[in-house]
Amino acid sequence: MSRVAKSPASRGSTRPTLEAVAARAGVGRGTVSRVVNGSQGVSAKARAAVQKAIAELGYVPNRAARTLVTSRTDSVALVIPEAETRLVAEPYFSDTIRGVTAGLADTDMQLLLILVRTAKERERLATYLSAQRVDGVLLVSVHRDDPLPNLLETIDMPAVLGGRRSDREPLSYVHADNESGARAAVEHLLGRGRRAIATITGPLDMEAARARLDGHRKALGAEPPDTSLVAQADFTEEGGIRAMRALLERRPDVDAVFAASDVMAAGAMQVLREAGRRVPEDVAVVGFDDSIVARHTDPPMTSVRQPIEEMGRTMTRMLLDEIADPGLPHRHVALATELVVRESS
Repeated sequence: MSRVAKSPASRGSTRPTLEAVAARAGVGRGTVSRVVNGSQGVSAKARAAVQKAIAELGYVPNRAARTLVTSRTDSVALVIPEAETRLVAEPYFSDTIRGVTAGLADTDMQLLLILVRTAKERERLATYLSAQRVDGVLLVSVHRDDPLPNLLETIDMPAVLGGRRSDREPLSYVHADNESGARAAVEHLLGRGRRAIATITGPLDMEAARARLDGHRKALGAEPPDTSLVAQADFTEEGGIRAMRALLERRPDVDAVFAASDVMAAGAMQVLREAGRRVPEDVAVVGFDDSIVARHTDPPMTSVRQPIEEMGRTMTRMLLDEIADPGLPHRHVALATELVVRESS
């Protein structure tokens, strides 16, 4: 009777071990462990030798054992404190997710997307994070009074914010230079001869919205600022519609609008069209984000480009660094914006 010979991989005793990798690479077991866990403090030469040995031996880390030893979960959470409707409707969030997934592409980390819409969901998330169910947190759409950043500090969880609560933010964050971007937008409108330049803001409990309002005011240089040219909204198309209607009612002489997001600017353009105002002949319009929305309005929209995908990638790299080395100081990164001029202004 013939026998089928077992391959080495099929024999339980021949599975490559950490020690075998160390022997093949000519390094210590601790060095192999640091490479496998993505830790710092390994020379490029040693790391290359370990990676070569892993490939040659077909070594696969025992994830369960690694978790017990390192207390790592190999997962990070992207927390968005908004409803599903905003997640779908606003390109900012999809671009952020794309940047984060790109930042994790070459790692073994799993991404958990968590939406927080109610106080109960916030409490449940706090319990989940306090139990150290993830290795780190990325938080976007940051509001001033959100208790989550304080919780992340309290439980010493590696975290990076997309945006900040104020210019005194203690946690690591990445944001766009919102004030300069807004100022460039309004100065562009002034350069085109516009004088009654209104702005539609985002929620003013968000630092990004306050900074864009500050940019509008500084470009106009009005002291005190003309509050009749300011309408607060919520970064949604519906909010932009309501704000534009309010502006036309109290300031029918408005000849330009800077909206703090492309989605709100698109809502404003709809109202202007319904009111018989031509864009840009009667009212020029500038948005913020330079999202896909800006390229598909009629006419195409001038917008302030913020590098949203790059922000997501940068946040992710910073978080991975903090996970690998919890002693790293917190970092604050501001990325430049750029005004992209199209037919709407």
